[in-house]
Amino acid sequence: MDGLSNQAQPVIRSVFPSAAGHFACAVLALAAAHVQAAPSTFGPVIGSALLCRSHLDNRYFRQYLTQAFGPSYKREGGAYWFRTEASLWGAQVREVMVSDDSSEIVFVAAVTDSTPEELEKSVRDQAGVAFRAQDATPHALRKSNPGSTIAYANDKSKIYCAKFKPQPPGR
Repeated sequence: MDGLSNQAQPVIRSVFPSAAGHFACAVLALAAAHVQAAPSTFGPVIGSALLCRSHLDNRYFRQYLTQAFGPSYKREGGAYWFRTEASLWGAQVREVMVSDDSSEIVFVAAVTDSTPEELEKSVRDQAGVAFRAQDATPHALRKSNPGSTIAYANDKSKIYCAKFKPQPPGR
């Protein structure tokens, strides 16, 4: 800003902030972009998959979640993990996991803020799917007829659908 009067320099600085200011604005914009609301199709697409009501194609679900919530924040335990701000059956969904290709099982899973009992009741009331405890223990797995499972995940619950990958033709 050499050659400008001392009076003009503060005006120029306020109109054209420093590169650090631009960088800070860009960082804040990116952070806000990752906290986006779930698309209107989240319930039918992910909810149906979790209840084993749809074909499980991990590539499709990974692409869907990436478009909806951005890239997965980690890849661990044979799955891509996505942070979400969504709800299913009245339960807050914080994370959705989709299997990678490292195992013989294809799955979609979600962690909710509800207890398994609360989640089971919500799913039964809103989707009409009943679950049965698999044993008499206090933290028993609950399974539905289509194959969906509700399990304890610390003080939350996890719901998932898992199936073996189809064998290639000729096997």
